[in-house]
Amino acid sequence: MKIVMSVAGSYGQRTTEMKHKLNKVSLLTLRLRASAVNSNSLRLSASAVSLFILFFFFTSCTKKPVEEPYKPTPYQIEIPFGFPTKLNIPDDNPMTVEGINLGRYLFYDGRLSGRTHPDSLMSCATCHRQERSFEAGIDHPDFPGGHPHGLSGLKTHHVMLPFINLVWNHSGYGWNGFLYTDNPSEDLRNIEDFVRLAVLAEDEIGGDTTRVKNLFQTIDGYPELFAKAFGSEKVTFNNIERAIAQFIRTLISADSKFDKYMIGEVQLSQSELNGFVLFTTEEGADCFHCHGGFGNPLFTTHLFYNNGKDTIFTDPMDRFSVTSDPMDRGAYKATTLRNIELQAPFMHDGRFETLEEVIDFYSHDLLWSPLVDPLMHHVNRGGVQLLPFEKQDLLNFIKTLRDDKFLTNPAFSKPEKFPDEQ
Repeated sequence: MKIVMSVAGSYGQRTTEMKHKLNKVSLLTLRLRASAVNSNSLRLSASAVSLFILFFFFTSCTKKPVEEPYKPTPYQIEIPFGFPTKLNIPDDNPMTVEGINLGRYLFYDGRLSGRTHPDSLMSCATCHRQERSFEAGIDHPDFPGGHPHGLSGLKTHHVMLPFINLVWNHSGYGWNGFLYTDNPSEDLRNIEDFVRLAVLAEDEIGGDTTRVKNLFQTIDGYPELFAKAFGSEKVTFNNIERAIAQFIRTLISADSKFDKYMIGEVQLSQSELNGFVLFTTEEGADCFHCHGGFGNPLFTTHLFYNNGKDTIFTDPMDRFSVTSDPMDRGAYKATTLRNIELQAPFMHDGRFETLEEVIDFYSHDLLWSPLVDPLMHHVNRGGVQLLPFEKQDLLNFIKTLRDDKFLTNPAFSKPEKFPDEQ
């Protein structure tokens, strides 16, 4: 009996131990399984992270970069020897190679009138001829006597002023300076506005700005040029103004015989030197106060003077019309004398046909009035009273201001072909 009980007890103990071991094995198996699950989960998590990184990398690589605003090629004006360094270039219309190129086409294109019929074409160059220093000239084939008229046949109020070195004009454009930087009227401030006024004026082009821009929008080649100059193929009249103004600002004359004399490349003749002395002295011809000289190579102050032409003043477009200052009645801009021999007729109303007549006027025919400018020092005796040989010397000096390179520069000339002809 004891043996049976002993065997049975031993068997029960072993059974208990086996169960205990089986429980341990089961627990270990569960832990291993849990560990495997956790490992798989970690592997899945790592895989998900890797996929996210790869997706972000490739989408970042294929994402389109932000386009920078279009920038045309800047154009730097070279300041000639002795010239002022301050330029009249608006901040909203910087000079660019592409803008100037477009402006040159527009300056010469007769379709600036907004019309295409041969009898209705008119451009800036219709009146502003390069061979006449971008003035009409007394020999203009369509304007007898050099006084322009518009497509309507109506004459301009004054004769023309030349387009020459205007980038240095800070005091106002036009004979009375009605276009000036600080004008309260924002649309009457600079060359850009001159373009618009010329297109609209009945005594000039007599066009319509909407019609003009719509026409150029349809002309092959122009939208592409506008895109290169201003970043958009859409033609606007504002950009037409800006392009033409940029071109006009490049019209710089600084290569006359006198310029070459000032840098020691050539010598003036004795007569020309005598004329230079007369030009720059009050005891001589007394020209320099209004027209400059060595210290002012622009040969104009760009200011306005009553120079003793008249004693009665009825012109509604003199300097007084701009300033409302009674002392400005009968006052007009002192024009540049560069290339002046090519710019007849002379004075605001074109009353003189030759430089000889102008010199005679300043020598003997000045008229005193309470409004004559104080710089007209010799008005009380009728003028500077030059002798015949002095008049010739003065004339010879003035002719040294002719710049033939300016008159023939291909960069200023009419393009051989317009955009739609290329």
